[in-house]
Amino acid sequence: MKNIVFSALVLFLSLSTAQGQDAGSWLKKKDWAGGLQLVPHSATNIQEFQRQYTLNKAYWDSAFAFMKRNDLVNMPKGKYNIDSPFVYASVTEDPSKDFEKTNWESHRKYIDLQYIVTGEEVIGLNPVAQSAVTKPYDEKKDVANYSAEGQMLHSVPGTFFLFFPSDAHRPNITPGGNKPVKKLVIKIRYAD
Repeated sequence: MKNIVFSALVLFLSLSTAQGQDAGSWLKKKDWAGGLQLVPHSATNIQEFQRQYTLNKAYWDSAFAFMKRNDLVNMPKGKYNIDSPFVYASVTEDPSKDFEKTNWESHRKYIDLQYIVTGEEVIGLNPVAQSAVTKPYDEKKDVANYSAEGQMLHSVPGTFFLFFPSDAHRPNITPGGNKPVKKLVIKIRYAD
């Protein structure tokens, strides 16, 4: 019983400390990055990133360590276990798609960390609350689809995107020419 009370107290104090720190300051310190020289896109909800990182630090640390220790440019396409079933990755290398061949989506169980390794694409972003459901949430696939307007964001190497359950996103859109894009997507378990 003492261990449970002690663990709860440690978690409460770490959450209080992290949440008491301004999210912008927390982000700039880059303690979360583990030496990784990347930054989240400016559209990222930094407060939610900080909250999720604090709640599941081990998951995030393993995701960033995976990115740091692997040669992503030469990494083969495929699926990679990082900390199953809480953190896993997939590497794809396919041409970007015309807008009408992509879909708005969101996830409830996992956060998407999306990083363009080589190439470029456009990613749509819109709040789920302002999106119309076109395909209800499928718990087995952890996905729902939407119709939305949203903002279109340019994605290039050096910046990663984080999509939380409140974010409808539309990845893989061509900026023109449907050129090859090598992409890393890391799924990180969402903490309520």
